[in-house]
Amino acid sequence: MLHVDPSLRTVPALASAVAAGGDGTPPPFTVSAILTESTLNNWLAVMLVLVAGCYLYGVHRLRLRGDHWPVSRTVLFLGPGLGSIAAVTLTGLGAYDTTLLSVHMVQHMVLSMIAPIFLALGAPMTLALRTLPGVPRRRLLAILHSRVAKVVTYPLYAFAIFVINPFVLYFTDLYRLSLENAFAHEVVHAHFILTGCLFFWPLVGHDPLPGRWPYPARALLMVLSVPFHTVLGLTIMESTTLFGGDWYPSLGLDWSNPWSDQEVAGGILWAGGEFVSITMLAVLVVQWIRQSEREARRLDRELDRQEAREQQEQQEQREPQYRDRATAPAGEQAAETRSESAVEPATPA
Repeated sequence: MLHVDPSLRTVPALASAVAAGGDGTPPPFTVSAILTESTLNNWLAVMLVLVAGCYLYGVHRLRLRGDHWPVSRTVLFLGPGLGSIAAVTLTGLGAYDTTLLSVHMVQHMVLSMIAPIFLALGAPMTLALRTLPGVPRRRLLAILHSRVAKVVTYPLYAFAIFVINPFVLYFTDLYRLSLENAFAHEVVHAHFILTGCLFFWPLVGHDPLPGRWPYPARALLMVLSVPFHTVLGLTIMESTTLFGGDWYPSLGLDWSNPWSDQEVAGGILWAGGEFVSITMLAVLVVQWIRQSEREARRLDRELDRQEAREQQEQQEQREPQYRDRATAPAGEQAAETRSESAVEPATPA
């Protein structure tokens, strides 16, 4: 196992729980503990407030201009998007994330598979492009369409990172390092969010990203990710070794069995991955149907415009004949009238 300098072994969440317990062990993990054993992560709280403030400011600027911004996007971005990140990091869940593997797995699911979906549905890049002034807007567009953006948002590349990274984390010493070192612990959280955004943004997001796949291919990619979470969840459940080594037994918790908790953690990853995948497929189907409806309306409008143009052309072709008749001398008009009458068939008596 990886050995870490003792000076780097700082776990603020666990320290807070130990202080609450008073006897050197954290109190039992209960619903009330989730609500009361909160952990105030200053940098994360500031970042969440800053991102929410920027988003709301952008919506406010659009409304001042009289432009429309869907309320649903704002609700999705702030509520289950940023709100779910806060719920698993700033509440009691964050205080127990180095105490119970099952709690850590809940964080894993939310940060990598739930929050990124709703952040993408909030379309923050589109909001920024509609509110930023000229130079910053052009720079953001250049970044979104850069070669680097095309690579990291390419669905197969993002898919590979999304499904491989959990295996690298849990089957190497990186997970133990994240338990022992507070900085590494926060890096893992940020990594969960980043990899989730890279995977889900091109699948369900509304922002202008290069190389976006058609909906059937997106749905297929989502289906292909299911076995990886199933395999990882079952492997954790049936493992004969504890993840994190002796970390969890060394905590001396008389109210939690590390082996039982590890089985719960594997079940959370397995069932959670299935649930999120099914939900994602439903979202993709709804988006696919709406796109088809928009495309049908666009074709109808195009056909209506084409029909209107044809009618206008026919009208313009007839107008010169009417003008010629109106400007012809009276004698010519009378002669033309007699000639037209002559070619008409006689009506039988």
